[in-house]
Amino acid sequence: MLRSVAGRSPWRVPSCAALHGCFWGSPRSVCKQARTCLTPPSRRSQLAPRPGWWATALKADGFSNAGISAPARPTAQVVLSGGRASLYCFSPGWGRFGVRLFSEGPPQGSGPRLPLRTRLLVTLLFGGGIVAVWLYVWREKAQREKLRRIEELKKVAVGQGDFRLVDHTGRPRSKADFKGRWVLLYFGFTHCPDICPESLERMSQAVELLDREAGLPRVQPLFVTVDPERDDVAAVAKYVREFHPRLLGLTGTPEEVREAGRAYRVYYSAGPKDEDDDYIVDHTVIIYLLGPDGLFLDFYNRNKTEVQIAQSVKGHMETYKSLLG
Repeated sequence: MLRSVAGRSPWRVPSCAALHGCFWGSPRSVCKQARTCLTPPSRRSQLAPRPGWWATALKADGFSNAGISAPARPTAQVVLSGGRASLYCFSPGWGRFGVRLFSEGPPQGSGPRLPLRTRLLVTLLFGGGIVAVWLYVWREKAQREKLRRIEELKKVAVGQGDFRLVDHTGRPRSKADFKGRWVLLYFGFTHCPDICPESLERMSQAVELLDREAGLPRVQPLFVTVDPERDDVAAVAKYVREFHPRLLGLTGTPEEVREAGRAYRVYYSAGPKDEDDDYIVDHTVIIYLLGPDGLFLDFYNRNKTEVQIAQSVKGHMETYKSLLG
């Protein structure tokens, strides 16, 4: 194939496969091999890829058209003149061929890449936009659900009715007197042996804990008797003095008490009398939390401590929104 390579030293004589690939485009992995073979060691660091570098290397080693066989001469002429001769390269492991021109140097297929910081910033902005849209949709859905729930609660809200009773000082009271105030309400009776005193004590302690919280509105504790036959004004006044100083006792006629209990769906029923005409009243043992609009917000049974009651009331105060608008 080449006549002038026979007398050269081994390192300067390129292999037939390399030269054949260079000049005939054989699909072999010859790029690096041909470049190494055709460039002397003393010149490899100086011959960086540039237009016509193959021509310089070949001419420096004495290659010319005269030393190249006739079939390969046209291709060699293009190489020696610095033209664009195609070299086919096979990349093992990827299973495909690629084309690179001698005079083109590095591959031209890929453009300049964005800096890592710029790519991260774009990714963060794009991801942040998606999260923002998702949060907006989620909040809108939650707001619609809350409004729907409020409309449902308005229809079944406990405490929408009014009541007219008398407090332990003899002053007439109605629901309107407590509008705009937070109320803890308990229904019981003064002859209760243990449950009512225990519940009123927990309620009083919860009110004291809330009084220590700066910035919170004062809570009004209320006691409504479910035994109006025995609990007159004097009996209620004597009873409430044993608990919180702001505790207000309410009583009235049997019908007035029944109306107040109905407004908050309180159950009570007097038991049979004994030989001393004493009896126990079975009733709902719950402390009610009423919002400033007079409607029921929460309740606390006997399992709730005064600390838990105070924490719950505080939470309702911080997130309160009237059902009546």
